Amino acid sequence: MVAFGKKLKESQIQEWQGYYINYKLLKKKVNRYAQQLEIGAQDHHYVLKDFSRMLDSQIEKIVLFLLEQQGQLANRLCDLREQHDVILQLSNGGSKICELQEAYRGVGHDLLRLLFFVEMNAIGLRKILKKFDKRFGYRFTNYYVKTRANHPYSQLRQVFRHVGIGAVVGAISRNLADLQDHQGNYVSIYDQPALSHPDPIVHSIKAAVNKLSNSTNFLEFLGKHAFIMQDDLPSPSEDDVAEQRYHFMSLLLNLVNTFLYMVNTYIIVPTADDYSLSLGAAATVCGVVIGSMAVAQVFSSVYFSAWSNRSYLRPLVFSSIVLLIGNTLYALAYDLNSIVVLLVGRLFCGLGSARAVNRRYISDCVPHKLRMRASAGFVSASALGMACGPALACLFQTDFKIYKLTFNQETLPGWIMAISWLVYLLWLSISFREPPQEIKRDIIPQEVRAGTVVNYAVENGITQPLLLNMEPKQGENGDQEYDDGEDESCEKTRKPVTSIVSAYRLLTPSVKVQLLVYFMLKYAMEILLAEASVITAYYFIWSTNSVAIFLACLGLTVLPVNIIVGTYISNMFEERYGDSRFKVLLGETGALKLLKQVLLASEIMVLIGILLSFHIGIPYSVPQYVGSALITFVSAEVLEGVNLSLLSRVMSSRLSRGTYNGGLLSTEAGTLARVIADGTITLSGYFGVAKLLNATLVPSLFICISSIIATCFTYNSLY
Repeated sequence: MVAFGKKLKESQIQEWQGYYINYKLLKKKVNRYAQQLEIGAQDHHYVLKDFSRMLDSQIEKIVLFLLEQQGQLANRLCDLREQHDVILQLSNGGSKICELQEAYRGVGHDLLRLLFFVEMNAIGLRKILKKFDKRFGYRFTNYYVKTRANHPYSQLRQVFRHVGIGAVVGAISRNLADLQDHQGNYVSIYDQPALSHPDPIVHSIKAAVNKLSNSTNFLEFLGKHAFIMQDDLPSPSEDDVAEQRYHFMSLLLNLVNTFLYMVNTYIIVPTADDYSLSLGAAATVCGVVIGSMAVAQVFSSVYFSAWSNRSYLRPLVFSSIVLLIGNTLYALAYDLNSIVVLLVGRLFCGLGSARAVNRRYISDCVPHKLRMRASAGFVSASALGMACGPALACLFQTDFKIYKLTFNQETLPGWIMAISWLVYLLWLSISFREPPQEIKRDIIPQEVRAGTVVNYAVENGITQPLLLNMEPKQGENGDQEYDDGEDESCEKTRKPVTSIVSAYRLLTPSVKVQLLVYFMLKYAMEILLAEASVITAYYFIWSTNSVAIFLACLGLTVLPVNIIVGTYISNMFEERYGDSRFKVLLGETGALKLLKQVLLASEIMVLIGILLSFHIGIPYSVPQYVGSALITFVSAEVLEGVNLSLLSRVMSSRLSRGTYNGGLLSTEAGTLARVIADGTITLSGYFGVAKLLNATLVPSLFICISSIIATCFTYNSLY
């Protein structure tokens, strides 16, 4: 891959060369500072002050040139406005109108060049700040943004407010619409924008402006929560492929699969202990019954992820058939009086886990503009399924037979899910559209220069960002950086890993710690949920209905918690940095800092919840159990969203695609946690139900403390 400094030079618009950020000079300065500090020739205070002064000078150069160019565009638009008024009064001005339209498009082309100029400088500024922070281990970016973003005379804000650019875009759009509609009913872009037909140049300009104006929002937070890995800047060809592969009904079927699987996972939790007792096993065997599904999922996640490289429909069909069989066996175990059949049924259910396919479909087949909404839908479907599973269990209060088949509160979850998967299978077979695997891509030749790229993009209707070939290299801490002369080739950087060993080698210490945190929170949540029926029956003599309602209420907190956390992070970022558009420029420094703070606070709250759950001395009460469970569960949910959001930022870009992707690794970590947690419940049952609670909480406490310590050690490297 071409180093960023060289790439910047090659991509510059020739006549504007002197006005770009001098990345090469700044990089040399950073290296010189490092040498001076090593020999004691300068101190940190001087370095920070001098580097700030240089950056201010570079930004001022860019801003003044930007204002000058905006003024020239405004003068051209004023001249065209005079011609515009004259031509519209002519009765036979058809050819003149066409000429005027081309003149407006010419202004649009030059504006697009100016936006390209701004984007190049924005990336250059972001990279040099990141390089400075990485080289000196100092959060200079935080200081620089906070001091420059909110100042009333901020030149940094001038670039990213887009006030002047927005006015130019509005003038071009309005006048082109006026010329287009002057012979019929006048359609104003202000009154009825949906009825106008924007020119292709306007599409391209708006896409470039939207790219620079992108900001943190709740949908992005949920997208990170879903851990659907993706490149921040998809190429036009990649997004064009996604557009051709996208099919709304197929996406809906993926989300329904997610919902049904989560229902299937948790619908048996309130009755698993009673079912085990009715088959002659101990109540604590419910841990194995619940966990057997997770055991199989450890393996199914891998082959489903590999299968999704070739197809989406076939793995979903296979998943539905296996789940249909698994739930049928689960229901038949009662009449067969066989705990083995029960466990085999749950193993089959785990083998049908297609969550890897669900994630992969969203990542590969949903256009970038819809991907965050689809990711939020994935999280919402999971949360809703988690709440609906236990809620449905409390509705099955009946007991009857049809021939030799028994239908009661233990078997009905299996029968209901079997029917649900049968209906889903029929719907899937009729409505799912398999996306094409190979689509020819029209890629912009790499040898064309920046001005030609802009014109090519406009003429061919490409409306995505122009800076698409700058693939980052992973730094030692999992960061992405552009290092002159040391980057790998673009092909090698983008090539997905081919084995679990290769994937593991790409995990930095900070990423490993975040996977440990994910393991911890899933372990704590599984202990809480899986043993709820046994614990509440022993201490409080709760009925199945009471347990189901309790678990359903816990599940219903998932989505509201994520809304609150996502909104909080967005709002706090706005308050501290004035304009969330600086997130795009400066590599999300402020957002990352907030995420790390919430991460550590959430881990501590999980620890508090676990400590409050122990039964020591005093009689165990319902308020203590419910309160501690709520603290543990809600804190774990907050932690999950923040943890996966951080993981998606610091994990290697090579893990964003292929079989062994970041989503698979996180799924495996969480599934392994559930397996061990459910096994812990069953093993602890040998000490008796009276000691079950404390025996299962001790490992949770140990893992939680370990994760907090590990987080503290890697806190500064999560950047």
